[in-house]
Amino acid sequence: MFGGIAMTFEEKTIESEYIYKGAILNLRRDKVNVINGTSYREIIEHNGGAAIVAMKDDGNVIMVKQYRKAPEEVMLEVPAGKRDDDEAPEEVAVRELKEETGYTANSIIPLGRMHPTPGYSQEVLYLFLAQDLIPGETNFDDNEAIDICEYPLDELVDMIMSGEIKDGKTQVALLMTAEYLRRSK
Repeated sequence: MFGGIAMTFEEKTIESEYIYKGAILNLRRDKVNVINGTSYREIIEHNGGAAIVAMKDDGNVIMVKQYRKAPEEVMLEVPAGKRDDDEAPEEVAVRELKEETGYTANSIIPLGRMHPTPGYSQEVLYLFLAQDLIPGETNFDDNEAIDICEYPLDELVDMIMSGEIKDGKTQVALLMTAEYLRRSK
């Protein structure tokens, strides 16, 4: 509330049109009611996904490095991937952990969910902590080139705070893991 006046206003969709339909996302343009009449919103439809913090018994976290075209740089990230159709978030996390790192986990703990870019996207990412890891073989997608590395969690938190880790899902997942572990003590 601002000065005792509620400022929240739900935008009702009047009409929608698809601008683009693709393999990973769709883009639609919605005409909406706003407080002063009507306006337009461009919305990305995305099936969402899962991100997983894979923590070894020694406290190190398994990370992946891969080139990301949109920012044109190599990113250090937690393993993650998109949902296939109606796949359950935990299934996505388990699949992506195995594909990208080779590990499976005896313990998968849900940390929560996040909306990475709610201003223009419907994407929801589910975050998990994987523990009691069992090593195995990777199974990269045909178009993936990934380096696997590991770091202590405290070092990763320092890398977030220094700006070295720039990926939002990775920042949130690692910070939530650090806080989850702190509260579990």
